[in-house]
Amino acid sequence: MTTPIPARVKRTQRDYSLGFKLQVVAAVEKGDMTYKQAQTTYGIQGRSTVLTWLRKHGKMDWTQPVRMTMPKTTKAKETPAQKIKRLEKELEDEHLRNLLLNEAVDIIDAEYGAGLRKKYLAREREVFKNRK
Repeated sequence: MTTPIPARVKRTQRDYSLGFKLQVVAAVEKGDMTYKQAQTTYGIQGRSTVLTWLRKHGKMDWTQPVRMTMPKTTKAKETPAQKIKRLEKELEDEHLRNLLLNEAVDIIDAEYGAGLRKKYLAREREVFKNRK
């Protein structure tokens, strides 16, 4: 029977020296671990203790929360004529892309005999003709 490995001893708030705090902050800011992992690794009880240390002793700016905003689109300010022109251009681009991909598949089929293009409709026509 194996004996379980004892978990780290939880510490009281008075145990944290400045050097210890700086060590934890450096480990989190370096990216070795998240602040939650630092809590469990170093046996820190408080949920926000490491975050408080990061705000006090860290080099990152923790004062303002990071706000994610959606980029403003130009599509909302388009006139109907501009929208039609843009959509026609996109349609033309997709048509050219489709032609390019079809040519690439044809070349692969011709050179390597890969059979990438399945001709289901042609096979169905042949089966239908053979039934008559």
